[in-house]
Amino acid sequence: MTVVYAVILFALMIFPHELGHFVAAKSVGVTVNEFAFGMGPALFQRQRGETMYSVRLVPIGGYCAMEGENEDTGNAGSFNSKPVWAKLTVLFAGSAMNVLIAILALSIFIGAVGSVTTTLDEIQPDSPAFTAGLQKGDRLLSIDGKKIESWNDVTQAMGEGSGSRTIEIERDGETLTFDAVPEKNEEGRYVIGILPQVTHDPLTAVKSGLKLTGNMTVLMFDSLKMLVTGQVSTDEISGPVGIVTMAGETSKYGISYFVNLLALMSLNLAIINLLPLPALDGGRILFVIIRKLTGRMISDELEGRIHSIGMVLLLVLMVFVTWNDITRLFT
Repeated sequence: MTVVYAVILFALMIFPHELGHFVAAKSVGVTVNEFAFGMGPALFQRQRGETMYSVRLVPIGGYCAMEGENEDTGNAGSFNSKPVWAKLTVLFAGSAMNVLIAILALSIFIGAVGSVTTTLDEIQPDSPAFTAGLQKGDRLLSIDGKKIESWNDVTQAMGEGSGSRTIEIERDGETLTFDAVPEKNEEGRYVIGILPQVTHDPLTAVKSGLKLTGNMTVLMFDSLKMLVTGQVSTDEISGPVGIVTMAGETSKYGISYFVNLLALMSLNLAIINLLPLPALDGGRILFVIIRKLTGRMISDELEGRIHSIGMVLLLVLMVFVTWNDITRLFT
């Protein structure tokens, strides 16, 4: 199952990224010489128009080979012959697809598992909420004057210690106010004996998926900042072997953990790819902007050489993180 999960993970991370480049390239008139699913020797190939479509042996990712990526070949469909807006559209499209995959994965997961609402589903007998008069179906509006927007707001308000809580609810279109005194449960938390309704509403799931994707993005940028400032050791960086290991771990716990890992890795790929480093999409975006501002100071040939050097450095980095992953397996 580790191998199966790993193959699916890499395919769902990399292929949509390349599909984003492909769709964007076609939409702005860039010639795509080959669009492939998988890597390695070709198992199937078919030429349609200007593009060779292929399925390759190793079902991990794919690639989108565009005309004139590193030089202007004189072809009207060459990438480097296109205006700035078209180039940026193509370059951003790959990471945009990865972000979309993260949102979709999290939305599907939340929709399947369900998300809690601020509407009450159960009032425990003889609880403070029961005594106060709260009923199933009541929608919480505020506690002690603090607006309730999520169930986290409820647990936070209840966890502020003993003492009466003024609870404002909506019932049958009418706003009502109740007072309840929380009790400490066996876990030491203050509660009033209420449980929330769980919804599987698709729109709610998408909203939650968007919010969670945003939270993940902030955490990733914080992690990058700590890595750059030395607060996190480079030994903590993982590569393909580490991802395979994580895929194997998720296979033990079920599809829900895998979906979360997919969202995390896809979002990570989007962010890393937009870093302003040569050979990455972010580096190419940087050169598009610089060349627009400086005119002919940087030639296609010079940019191509810089990206080639960047690719070599990325391969060296890949060797380093792979070594880290392998050594972690035996420690």
